Amino acid sequence: MTKDVVALTKKMPDPLSVIAGLLSGGPDLLVGAEAEGALVRLHDEQGRPLLSVEAPLLVQVRGEAERLLGASEPEVPYWWTEARATTGVKEAEALAGTFVGRIATLVGGTAWPRGVATSIGVVNTEGMTAVPVPAAAQPAVDVLTDKVAVVIQDRPVVAMTSWLADTFRAAAEAELGLQIVTPAGTRLSPTVRGALPGWPSRWVVQDEKCGYYDGLSGAILQWANGLFVTLESPDATAEDPRTPIAETFAQGAADTGERQLAISFRCVHPADDRLVLGGAVESVWREITGEPPAGWGTEEPANLPWSLRQLTDVAFERSPEPTWVVVVGSPERPGLATVRITRTTAGVEEDVTLAFGYGAAEGPPTEAAQKAAEALATRHDLQSMLVQVRRARRDLSVPPHFEGPGVPYAFVLGAEEVRTMPGDRARRTPLREKPRELGPRTRPALYYPFPGDPSDLSGWQDFERLMRHLKGS
Repeated sequence: MTKDVVALTKKMPDPLSVIAGLLSGGPDLLVGAEAEGALVRLHDEQGRPLLSVEAPLLVQVRGEAERLLGASEPEVPYWWTEARATTGVKEAEALAGTFVGRIATLVGGTAWPRGVATSIGVVNTEGMTAVPVPAAAQPAVDVLTDKVAVVIQDRPVVAMTSWLADTFRAAAEAELGLQIVTPAGTRLSPTVRGALPGWPSRWVVQDEKCGYYDGLSGAILQWANGLFVTLESPDATAEDPRTPIAETFAQGAADTGERQLAISFRCVHPADDRLVLGGAVESVWREITGEPPAGWGTEEPANLPWSLRQLTDVAFERSPEPTWVVVVGSPERPGLATVRITRTTAGVEEDVTLAFGYGAAEGPPTEAAQKAAEALATRHDLQSMLVQVRRARRDLSVPPHFEGPGVPYAFVLGAEEVRTMPGDRARRTPLREKPRELGPRTRPALYYPFPGDPSDLSGWQDFERLMRHLKGS
């Protein structure tokens, strides 16, 4: 199993400190730089990697170390230096621990996980060899077959780090599935949950009772023919596969009263050199929480203070290629959004999926959803929006057990979609409550509320009935 380690320091690790860290295996190990110097590796005598070190990242957003590592962090700004020991070499883990221990000692800071830096002395590497570099040439890949790339992660929260983002891209380019294997106590960041493609990609959770199961569906898994596949029941048929479900997943967790307000929407802007992106996300954030987002980034941890101009500049520099970013809130009000910005024939599209977490005594402010929709419809070229309430963790992380689906609370159809819909179909719906007009009277968007208790799953029936009606079926 690979080992991830992180040094959290107030000062940027200077070149001499990094060199001292890299000498943790003695002077005989080879050092190589890749990705234009953004990645440094220690190699054995045969040139095979033992330790991969990312360039230090300046984190200017409060709470990211606590959210992703469960670690206490220095006052922002601070430096996040991450290293990853290679698979199957016990001494490589010691190298990783010594590396971050030396960085933390020389620069001043702490090492994660706690206790990893047991020594800052030279690690005995005599006779140590590593496995060959995976064909995908990715530090995060532990097992590579002709079907999938397997990544083993032993972290409190599997996040969309630069390591993992590169692995997602490499697997997609090689037309391979991506399977992430974790211990039972690990959770996923919503960014990773949302990015996992379909079969054969999956989240594989180790379980002492059944061996392995799918962390999102609960299906018991086994390793066969170069990938994790579902275990077939002896009584399975083509019509009824009867996939066994892990007991740990099915039992789930007791309802603690924690809830999430989940909002997904799409805005389509006319292409214009003066266009400023990110304003839609900020408007929703302000309506729901009373404050703007705290930070953003192109990976996790989100390291940059919230800035519409910087986000827009990054998207324009990458155009016509799409841009993906993560947006986070303050620790006091957990919030996380993923934004995908794409240039299309229709203009510039922003696809946003976001959620806010609430404790048992708080309750999601569902009444603010209509104000958020009004802001989008009036100022941000809203195409459509769905609001849900779901029983899920306040910290927004995805646990490896059943949480239950969200329940639709409201749906919004943008003004252009209302205008182009034939007849009066958008206003004459099968719902019990009439839609409410949002935005300019001459060109309104329509807000469709779903009556009843948000915990009542019959809300999905109302939503499906509305979708069939709007599609004319």
